[in-house]
Amino acid sequence: MKVSLNIRASLYMMLSMLGFVCNDLIIKSLDGRIPNSQVMLLRGLFLAFLIFALAWQQGVLKKWRTMLKRQVMLRSLLEALATVFFLAALVKMPYANIAAILMFLPLAVTIGAALVLNEPIGWRRWLAIVVGLGGVMLIIRPGVADFNVASIFILISVVFAAMRDLTTRTLPEELPTLLVAANAAITISTLGLVLTILQGSWLFPSTTQWASLGSAAFFLFFGYHFVILSMRTGEVAYVVPFRYSVMLWAILLGFLFFGELPDWQTLVGSAVVITMGLYTLYRELKLARFQS
Repeated sequence: MKVSLNIRASLYMMLSMLGFVCNDLIIKSLDGRIPNSQVMLLRGLFLAFLIFALAWQQGVLKKWRTMLKRQVMLRSLLEALATVFFLAALVKMPYANIAAILMFLPLAVTIGAALVLNEPIGWRRWLAIVVGLGGVMLIIRPGVADFNVASIFILISVVFAAMRDLTTRTLPEELPTLLVAANAAITISTLGLVLTILQGSWLFPSTTQWASLGSAAFFLFFGYHFVILSMRTGEVAYVVPFRYSVMLWAILLGFLFFGELPDWQTLVGSAVVITMGLYTLYRELKLARFQS
């Protein structure tokens, strides 16, 4: 029974990664014709509506006051800042390269846990982090002719996302995940509105662009929904490695829709980052079993 649940959970995780990739590629297809601030505002409103609808259906809206907790607000702000830098790079570099750099996130969370939460990290995991960072440098290739400054934006996005994940660890277990996601959607929309006002201009989307923003929000909601199902269905040790399926989706769909294929440096760097991430997960689980 447990095996079948883990298999189902792994499929849910792969579906969630597909949803996130489809969202990103739809936004990328807009090719910057809509300002990023408006993308944050409008997609966030679509997403908030979908999340609140599901939260109402599941009866968790009665706990809406928990959305106002300080940790929840901080987490949402960090996610919004990560979104700002992610969108700034999305149309400026191949999506597979972006996805490859994002694979460093679990290692970044491990660094943050050591520096901020004082969690003990042995020399093996520190070595894995250093090697993983080397893989990222192979993808970015700073100092060479084809260096893309947008990759720095992705690294900054990873930093904010890691801070978001560390903040998530401080949230009480009884806090409904859907309300956390709803708060994030509202915060991203609000920040998008503020940035739109500061920029002083509004570009009214065409019918096709409205459809794209709505579709992106649906796939983002799709990703959130299945990642929640995955984590609630299977064992963490079995499910988490399937997050790396995002790289397969990124390469496949990036090629089908944009004709983009990663070069060998990106592929090798991705393999290094993924391997080190999996090794770090293995060491964390082994340590947890030893302490228990």
